[in-house]
Amino acid sequence: MRKIKTQEDLTQIVKREKLSKLAFQGLDFYEVEERVLSIPVKDCLFLDCTLSDRLHNYLYAKNYIFPHLDVPFSIYPSGLYTKEKLYDGYDYQKPETYLTTTDKVVYDYYKKKGGSETRDMKETLARSLHDHSIYDAKHDFLSAYDERKVVAIMGGHKLRRDDERYLQTAKLARSLTEKGYLMTTGGGPGAMEATHLGAWFAGKSDSELQDAIEILKPAAIYSHPDWLKTSYQVLEKYPETDYKSLGIPTWLYGHELSTPFATHIAKFFENSLREEGLLAIAKGGVIFSPGSAGTMQEIFMDLTQNHYESYGFASPMIFLCKRYWTEEYPVYPLLKSLIERGKLNNIDLAIYDKNEDVIKHLESGD
Repeated sequence: MRKIKTQEDLTQIVKREKLSKLAFQGLDFYEVEERVLSIPVKDCLFLDCTLSDRLHNYLYAKNYIFPHLDVPFSIYPSGLYTKEKLYDGYDYQKPETYLTTTDKVVYDYYKKKGGSETRDMKETLARSLHDHSIYDAKHDFLSAYDERKVVAIMGGHKLRRDDERYLQTAKLARSLTEKGYLMTTGGGPGAMEATHLGAWFAGKSDSELQDAIEILKPAAIYSHPDWLKTSYQVLEKYPETDYKSLGIPTWLYGHELSTPFATHIAKFFENSLREEGLLAIAKGGVIFSPGSAGTMQEIFMDLTQNHYESYGFASPMIFLCKRYWTEEYPVYPLLKSLIERGKLNNIDLAIYDKNEDVIKHLESGD
């Protein structure tokens, strides 16, 4: 189905002699009503559109009309979120303004309605419809990229902004972005934020990136009350970027704010869509920087996808920081042993300490 998302496109499309297999999203049909009533309309989707009773009755028998549900978020968002959409009205000089942003209002409502444990049919339906639209918008966005140039960085959400690994991750993401890769993460703090910060500073100097991190350091961890404020101080000083990145956060972990350094944000309610979907799109490879339980889960999810070539082919699994992944969390030796004994197939496994080695490995598979 072709999607019609703007009033301008609607005005043009109704000039046809008939309408069929089109999806209309969040549109007002008032000005084109008479024209639509004069032509055949069949097998079309109408998602949260403004229709008179007369037009609704005309369309009802041969089309699919999805209603508006009374929730404080769009259940049919027409595109991905951005920092402007999630943090609308936020003024870092008045931190209390975060409380009325879309992100906070939706998160509070989500918790009030039982979070992931709710069994309220209206709530679960509204969230599912929202997530379906975000999933669709995510793939629209990705359609502009070579699938083998989409790379994810996984790692700990507690990685501090004053940790040397934070700077290393940012520099790695900056270099890969400059080489034409689309960087994607879970869209939150820590290693995820460092990735998007690096992508934002692609094309900029080491000194500019270091300056940004110095601004961030006073709120070194995501739980600091000035975490978002310092992000916006960086964005005020460096407001432009020529590059894009994709964050995929979730309101399940809404207490971890989504990084505003991601230019495009696919925020879901359902965490499983986020986890599986993030690994599924990173066909250029996944880089595992130090993390704990969440990163471990992602390692084995990615391992399964690659072993079975679930999405057509296997992509590189690259571990960053040899000591961490061989001593603190000795996952790498385990996987290497299983591969050598023929227990795992199709696994492109590597471990490095230096960014340049990671980049070389990824480029060798292009």
